[in-house]
Formats: sequence, C-alpha cells, structure tokens
Amino acid sequence: MKHIYVVGTADTKGEELAYLVSCIETAGGTVLSVDVGTRPPGTSFDVNAETVAAYHPHGAAAVLACDDRGRAVEAMGVAFSRFIVERQDIAAVIGIGGGGGTSIITAGMRQLALGLPKIMVSTLASGDVAPYVDISDIIMMPSVTDMAGLNRLSRVILHNAAQAIAAMASQAAKMTASKPALGLTMFGVTTFAVTAMVERLRADHDCLVFHATGTGGRTLEKLADSGFLSGVLDITTTEVCDLLLGGVLPATTDRFGAIARTGLPYVGSLGALDMVNFWAPETVPAQYAGRLFYRHNPNVTLMRTTSVECEQIGRWIGERLNLCQGPVRILIPEKGVSALDIEGNVFFDPQADAVLFNAIEETVKPTPARRVIRIPMHINDPQFAEAAVAAYREIANP
Repeated sequence: MKHIYVVGTADTKGEELAYLVSCIETAGGTVLSVDVGTRPPGTSFDVNAETVAAYHPHGAAAVLACDDRGRAVEAMGVAFSRFIVERQDIAAVIGIGGGGGTSIITAGMRQLALGLPKIMVSTLASGDVAPYVDISDIIMMPSVTDMAGLNRLSRVILHNAAQAIAAMASQAAKMTASKPALGLTMFGVTTFAVTAMVERLRADHDCLVFHATGTGGRTLEKLADSGFLSGVLDITTTEVCDLLLGGVLPATTDRFGAIARTGLPYVGSLGALDMVNFWAPETVPAQYAGRLFYRHNPNVTLMRTTSVECEQIGRWIGERLNLCQGPVRILIPEKGVSALDIEGNVFFDPQADAVLFNAIEETVKPTPARRVIRIPMHINDPQFAEAAVAAYREIANP
C-alpha cells in the first residue's frame, strides 16, 4: 500500500501535524506520519525520530545526543535523506516547518524522483527558496502565520495543503517513454534557435528544454547522469559566463561533467556567451562600473562580455569538452551568439566574438569523435537549427 508521508518536528509542531493528518485522511488519503524532531516529542508518530535518526552514518546519537541545535538539524537532514530514499511505499510527501523543519524535510525531498508529489508548507516559502528547492520539483507553500499552534488562518492553509497532496497522490501521473528523451538548453535570446530544433526533432524525440538559469543546466546534467536522457543539444552555455564572472545564474564547476561521465551524444554551441546576468542595476558589482549593460527587465540586467572575458570563457569550455570521450560536436555561429549579438543590436561585437571562437578552436583537441564546426550563420537563423539537428542525427545514429 502506498502512503502519503506527513513529515514534521513533533517536538514543536505536533498540533499542526495532527490536524494535517486528519485533513488528509478526511480527503481519502492513507497517511504515514514521520517525526524528524531533534528533541523529545509531545505527540506520537508512526515513525519516531529515533528510527529516522538511526539512518545517520554515525547512528542516532549523532543527531539526538548533539547539544548544538544547528548541528542537530543538519544531522537530522542527513538522516532523513537516507531514510526517505529507502522507502518503497511513498505516494506523496508533505512537510510542515519553520527554519529547522524546512531544512530537514526538503533535504530528503530533494533526493526523491522528479514527478513524485512533494509539498512543503513553510514559514520561509515567501522568501528565497532556492536552497530548499534547488533542482527538484518541491512545491513551497507559504504558511502565512508562524506555526505556534492552530488558528483560524492556519487551519485553512493546512486544509488546502491536505486537499492538494491528497489529490496529487490519488491522481498521480506516470511518465511515458515511447520516444528517447533529448535535453536542450535555451535562454530568451536563443529561443528561435531551440524552438526550431524542437520542431525538427519532436516527431521522434521527447524534447526536454531547460532554461539556462544555473538550475536548468544542473537539472539537465543530473538527468544525463541518471540515464534519463539519450542525448543533449546544449545550445545555450551562458551559465559559464555567470560562473566565471560573478553573475547570478551560474553553472557549477562540474558543468559538462555529466557529458564526460556518460559519453552521451552531445551537440553544443555558444548561445548567450555574450552576456553575464545580474539582478536590478543597483546589484551590479562596483568592479563593473562603466561597462556595456542592457536592461532586460526591471529585475534583470545583462552585461556584455569583453574580448578578454570571451577568451577565458572559450578556454574554460574547451578544456572541459576535451574530457568528453563520446561523440561531441561544437557549433560556432559566426554571425552572433544571441538575439542581442546581431548586427544593429546592442551587444553586437564581432571582435569579442572572434576571440571567443578562436579560443574554442585553439583549446578543443579534435579527434574522430570530437569536432568544432563553424556555421556561417547567426545562432537564431533557421539554417543554424538545421545544421545542429543534422549534427545530432549524425552522431546519435552513426
């Protein structure tokens, strides 16, 4: 039997958890309650904190005998992550918490499969939830009031959360696999290129497009590592700019690592390597005063990369692609790498582009499997999309 796991810290949220359990059961859900508190509880649960804490690599004492609350919370997060991935009866997971509970519960939720329903009702849900959600599909639901006993508003919030998780669990969607999954990266300034590729590939591929915002690239590579993807068209590698130059949407230093580890067929390009992302203008670091900027919207400011920076970016990418032993094609769009980098637009800089292109060509070591190909087109030209699709079909179906 599958259960809806209701998770929280019974030492501080016992009343709210009991109410949430009753709401889910009234809605028709089958519940299994889990205590992840680090202090003696006031309410009994189906799975007690000692059972969860025992999953810590150093045993329950590493969690429950810790005299520092911060370290205890971190340790319980480790234990809950190991506990939850071993469960075979999960229909959905819902948690409630403040700072500590949210940290513990989402640490476990992030380890679960994409598509499995996950709701976190949290006092932190109206702030920056990136550390809690990361590259998962956790739904963060604001608790509005603090969780310090039930009140007329918290009862409504928890009731709504219960209805949502019960419905998700009872009507869970299943992923189909009739066509091979293909990962693509896109930004607003490469939309025409990637949508054109999707149109040419969708008849025989399930095209998963990831927004190149740091989390998008990491999600693509996580799926590649897991065996979920059959190939990659990494057209928009802009996250590297933010990594190297301090932007707000960075890749990690493991960018391209999944391609090296898996040997998946890979077609890459230089989409949006003409820009670094910052938030509103006042957030741009002082070191970049006087640079060429474009106000994408009131909250996003783009900075044009210079020739010096383009050389650094090109060499960084090339060095990592040299670690890839599978079939690799790098396509260079000679007439521009984004919608802003085109003749007549604000980021058009043929000199900087030429430095970028040369750095890629000089760094990438060609082999029978690894090639750099110049395309005398802009990245958003239809002919570039055709060339990228042809390159992918060539290496995916040799």
